[in-house]
Amino acid sequence: MQDKTPSDISKAEERAMRRNKMRELNSKRVFQPRVFSNFAIKIFMATLLIGISFAILYPVLALLPMAFTDLRFLGDPNAVWLPPVFSVNSFEFVYRYVMYNPVTNQGDLMIMVQSLFYGLSIAAIQLFMSAMAGYALARTKFKGHKIVFFLVIFVFLVPRQSLLITQYLNFHSFDLFGIIPLFNNGEALNLINRPVTLYLLAILGFSVNQSLFVFIFRQFFITMPDEIEEAAYIDGAGFYRTYFKIMVPNAAPAILTVGMLAFVWAYGDIYYTTYFNPSGPYFSRIINMTFQDANNWYIVVAARNWFGTSATNELAFEALKQSSILTFLAPLLAIYFLVQRRLIENLDRVGIKG
Repeated sequence: MQDKTPSDISKAEERAMRRNKMRELNSKRVFQPRVFSNFAIKIFMATLLIGISFAILYPVLALLPMAFTDLRFLGDPNAVWLPPVFSVNSFEFVYRYVMYNPVTNQGDLMIMVQSLFYGLSIAAIQLFMSAMAGYALARTKFKGHKIVFFLVIFVFLVPRQSLLITQYLNFHSFDLFGIIPLFNNGEALNLINRPVTLYLLAILGFSVNQSLFVFIFRQFFITMPDEIEEAAYIDGAGFYRTYFKIMVPNAAPAILTVGMLAFVWAYGDIYYTTYFNPSGPYFSRIINMTFQDANNWYIVVAARNWFGTSATNELAFEALKQSSILTFLAPLLAIYFLVQRRLIENLDRVGIKG
């Protein structure tokens, strides 16, 4: 390699000096294209993010003014986002009318408590059963495991309405493969309109979107390194101890994600609760039945008698309906704000892989 001559060195120094002068001139310019383009991109992204956030939050934000407005002053054209007269009588109506208990002849908050307990208990059962099924499909190789996984996907893809008649008939004449009639004077059990039916669906893997939970756990366990299990086996841990002591703690992201989804869907379910336990105290189903079109007149008349609204005020009906929805959403929003940071962090780790 030839050494550089003094003329080459001087030329390199001249080019460096020119570049430095250009930088100084660019820095003194009032308008800098690169800086302006970066600033414009930031403004555009911020505007886009704010717009998307507003579009997502708008349905909830639109509920607040109507729900917290005195029912006698609904429809004020000067009030859009702030109630003209603040009041919580809509929520009082939810307590006295929607949560009405015919036994005590008054509102009963136990309806909300029982709905929350149902959602949490169903979610816990779905977590336990789905995690074990997903781990078995991901980590064990048995004859027909691909067929079993195909059936899991098939159950998720098939509309649940197509299984309704079969499920209803089985629970209406529940004989447990002919064993129950042997001990019940030859008669099968009728499990319709009993809470145990909904728990059996969760245990057997047919609750709300439970096949999706099995799929999520299966995909998560596939991504975990085999060395974790091998180290546990070398230390003397068996199959079940490895699962409960090693694999389950490491599956916290999947557990949190599936647990949230299972609770939200179980708490808001009106499909299985309507067909299999219609007399149960499920708040989502009660709201759906209360605000059917046939009950509009009774709701408006009750609001007129209690709060002095006009019997022809359709906005009062909408305000009471929105207040019921906000009451239903309150536990979900509270739980989400408590775990939203951890949930968002885990969504990427529970991505569909493999």
